[in-house]
Amino acid sequence: MASSGDSGGLMSSAGLVRYFDSEDQNAIRIDPKTVMAFCLLFGVFVQILTLTIA
Repeated sequence: MASSGDSGGLMSSAGLVRYFDSEDQNAIRIDPKTVMAFCLLFGVFVQILTLTIA
């Protein structure tokens, strides 16, 4: 009884692992450091707007 409940999780996650392991050659590739820098600059921009407008 317990084995049928455990096997469902493994089967459902196996498809996700296979999906995320395949890399598409046409996909946009962005360096993680670029994303972090953009988020940091965007946060600073929002803070500056909040201080100047409010």
